[in-house]
Amino acid sequence: MKERVRAVIVTPKGTTLVIKRVRPGVDPYWVIVGGGVEESDATREEALLREVREEIAGDAEIVRLLHEMENAKGEKEFFYLARINTWDFENRSGPEFARSDRGEYILEEVPLTTQAIADLNLLPGEISTVLRRALDSGDLLAP
Repeated sequence: MKERVRAVIVTPKGTTLVIKRVRPGVDPYWVIVGGGVEESDATREEALLREVREEIAGDAEIVRLLHEMENAKGEKEFFYLARINTWDFENRSGPEFARSDRGEYILEEVPLTTQAIADLNLLPGEISTVLRRALDSGDLLAP
């Protein structure tokens, strides 16, 4: 079974980084930084840090595993909470950015609040629900 890793990235300002996807014929939606675990990745955590480097040219610190789920394709997805101090979307290097047929990728920094997350068409929907519940309860950023 293919595995995917994603990072709910918290910035020093208490915001989070998400990628807005704009594709022809599809309503815009947002995703969390991440991607597939490759055979060359020693661990899921190593795969996640590689994806952060590729997608936003940043160095993240993984705080903890936040959520696990199986997506509609039967892939196991692991969502981690991570912190980051610097990133540079202009220097992203992921292979998906070289393909013009994949639409636009727009990095956005949004407030890490229940309302801001609810206002996004954040996919998968399950992680939107998990994030909003964790924010409401105060558990997301708790040590």
